[in-house]
Amino acid sequence: MQIPALYFDGKTSRAHRVTLSVEDGMAVITGDAERSCAIAELRVSERARNISRKVTFPDDAYLEIHDTRAFDALLAATGHQDSIVVRAQQSWRGALLAFAATVLVLALGYSYGLPLAAEAIAKALPEKVERSISSGMLEFLDKRILAPSQLPLARQTEIATHFKQLLPPREGAPDYQLVFRKSNIGPNAFALPSGQIIMTDELVKLLDNDEQIMGVLAHELGHLHERHLMRRIVQSSAIGAVVTVIFGDVSAIIANIPTLMLDMKYSRDAEREADDYAIAMMKTNGLSLSQLARGFEKMQTQEQEPSPYLSSHPSTTERIAHIRDAR
Repeated sequence: MQIPALYFDGKTSRAHRVTLSVEDGMAVITGDAERSCAIAELRVSERARNISRKVTFPDDAYLEIHDTRAFDALLAATGHQDSIVVRAQQSWRGALLAFAATVLVLALGYSYGLPLAAEAIAKALPEKVERSISSGMLEFLDKRILAPSQLPLARQTEIATHFKQLLPPREGAPDYQLVFRKSNIGPNAFALPSGQIIMTDELVKLLDNDEQIMGVLAHELGHLHERHLMRRIVQSSAIGAVVTVIFGDVSAIIANIPTLMLDMKYSRDAEREADDYAIAMMKTNGLSLSQLARGFEKMQTQEQEPSPYLSSHPSTTERIAHIRDAR
């Protein structure tokens, strides 16, 4: 069987019209150029619909073959067989199966692998790295949603001193700084990886007493101790890296990192861990768990729309029930 082809010697752009045949395990070309080579030394391009095939010689000279059906028959006669991947690409069933497998791997990786990896990485990172990543976060928030606190300095000192006197439920509690701010998003409290726990004037005024305030602060200290926000940053960075690989443009992701950090929501597991931390801290210091639960109830019912603090803390009713059951 002889197949028409174009031969390029790899040195010039000139195309030589030749025919290709196989004799005793040797590929032989005749016509405007002549040469032979053992078929075992040739590289054959993958098969694809409506695309010519390419056969490359050891010295990078190559054949371009447009009659792909005849070439497929020639390859079959020599015993050549495409790889499993190539064969799967030619089958819609194989392509569909590969797509389904890819979706499954991505889903499992996102749901299970990524959180576990993020937790391991966050715990392995030195605390100074964590602090440096979010060093400018408070400044960013002050420009966007926060304002200087109008809470009397004596009241700020009273709350900070009270919380400082409480013992954490276990060793290794991180250093923190309690920061008071007025907010245009209402009652709120959150912790930054830099070690700052932000509490708004509106939340202090909403809660009935210091025990409720201590419960909220203990919850936020739990987020710091468990390094929840750092886990989320690592996780989101990993997702951003995948997006960059796919789409090739990281500039938009980098530009939106501050907003991304601000808008992050903790997972149910993270919230349960922080709740359990607050429960343990209240018990350690002889504080009432009913006050912790009452504080969440106050934030849940203080207005028609959920408190911004609770908007990032899912399933409040369930969490309150969990706190009450922990007595």
